[in-house]
Amino acid sequence: MKIIKGFPATSQAYQLNVTNILRHGARNFGRQEIVSRKYDGTIFRYTYRDAYTRVKRLASSLSSLEISVGDKIGVLAWNNYRHFELYYGLPGTGAVMLLLNLRLAPQELSYVINHAEAKFIFFDEDLLKVAESIAPLCRTVKGYFIISDKPLRDIKTSLKPVYSYEEIIKEANPDFEWPNIAETSAYSACYTSGTTGKPKGVYYSHRDVYLQAMMYTANASISINDCLLQIVPMFHVLGWGSPYAATLVGAKLVFPGRYHLNDLGELIELLAQEKVTVSNGAPAILMPMLEHIRKMDPKPDLSNTRFISGASEPPIAMMKGFRNLTGAEIVHSYGSTEAHAIVTLNRVTPALEEELSEEERWDLKRKQGYIVVGLDVKIVDEFGNEVPHDGKSAGEILIRGPWVSGSYYNTPGSEVQFTEDGYFKSGDVGTIDPEGFLKITDRLKDLIKSGGEWISSVDMENAIISHPSVLEAAVVGCPHPKWEERPLALVVLRDEFKTKVSKDTIRTHLLEKFAKWQLPDEILFVDTILKTSVGKIDKKAIRVEYKDIYVSE
Repeated sequence: MKIIKGFPATSQAYQLNVTNILRHGARNFGRQEIVSRKYDGTIFRYTYRDAYTRVKRLASSLSSLEISVGDKIGVLAWNNYRHFELYYGLPGTGAVMLLLNLRLAPQELSYVINHAEAKFIFFDEDLLKVAESIAPLCRTVKGYFIISDKPLRDIKTSLKPVYSYEEIIKEANPDFEWPNIAETSAYSACYTSGTTGKPKGVYYSHRDVYLQAMMYTANASISINDCLLQIVPMFHVLGWGSPYAATLVGAKLVFPGRYHLNDLGELIELLAQEKVTVSNGAPAILMPMLEHIRKMDPKPDLSNTRFISGASEPPIAMMKGFRNLTGAEIVHSYGSTEAHAIVTLNRVTPALEEELSEEERWDLKRKQGYIVVGLDVKIVDEFGNEVPHDGKSAGEILIRGPWVSGSYYNTPGSEVQFTEDGYFKSGDVGTIDPEGFLKITDRLKDLIKSGGEWISSVDMENAIISHPSVLEAAVVGCPHPKWEERPLALVVLRDEFKTKVSKDTIRTHLLEKFAKWQLPDEILFVDTILKTSVGKIDKKAIRVEYKDIYVSE
């Protein structure tokens, strides 16, 4: 994309360093609270001012431990206050924070560490076994920092050398002068989940993160009056940018620590206890939360809470469930690792609120939403031609903007993911309607081609989930000797319906929105559906498992 330089401005060359977000947060909102659940379940509380003091000590200690500008430093941690400190302390020195997906297998995790050439690893104490499992595979790591309340002498480990996070902070000089790091320097690295080959590195600059935080607060209406619970793992696309957005405006922050899908009571308790007004998560976590709430009596009052929901389209049944049972609002968002999480947000405009019926508004909320300020998005056909914004013409979604990746780090051959004029090819198929709302119809690789016609797996999944008996669903295309591909549906039923619902029940329900020829040839009732490390349905694995289901036909 050609840049034309105009007449020089007279502004200062002040750099958009991410550390300034916390520095200003401590200055302006020093008494605002940060809450974090610890390993033992107790609640830890301190303030922005306290956090900033510890972050300065952290940065000071790193400088004395031969961590230099440009060094990649891995972080393997849950959502807690120390992870938050690393978000600012590590990159503030000029190092690059390498966020590690703790759900990856040791081979994948060590690949990311070796590809990035990480020099040190910080990890939570209860992830010690994970750190020890990858240590023999990591070629460039020179040492480890264990994050724990225990003295280092009380922790048995084979890792060498190993340092105590708390001890290096305690011994550090509290007076640290932040270097004026160029805003285009890498702040952090996140690696894609690797569902199509090896994970690929996306390196965000300080400027990327700063601008995205400003955009997020404006478009999601986050303010000093909010309390934000960080549910999205902080290793996943920088926690969708929420920790920075909250700090930027001085919102109260709550970190849940480690939580489990099969026991969400403590997470829901935090929502009510801390009076959370903003949170985030994929349907993979929000759906189990809703199921837990269904069984609660009394139900929590979340009428002032809005959940930013991403990763996949939120079913209308889930959105209605939260609204009817708790008063909470689900706000759909769309993004990717390459686009730094937030590309769209679904906020219904006042004009549409007046014009649409209640059911039409619910249907609108399924869409990914309008494109946030700062980004360009266009839909192109298979020849690269832009299609009209009529809500019907579909094509691949291309994204361009100041915090969108222009390449992958050290990945030859990946240049095909980017256009000559700077757009990232998302691999998602969608439409844009006359109001500017983006709607994803599928991933390119997940569209089902049957007899020369396309079937949207996403739309079919959401239609199945809209049946009151269904908890979860996945639809994939499987090879067929006559039709090329035919849909296969995997369905998880709610416990109370497991002996009462048949395949014909689901097919009859689908006929409300799909033609008979589009219906799945086979519907399988299963107990669980495979997920990727970031909570998305693992359709690649499902296709492999069921690749021969229609072959005999």
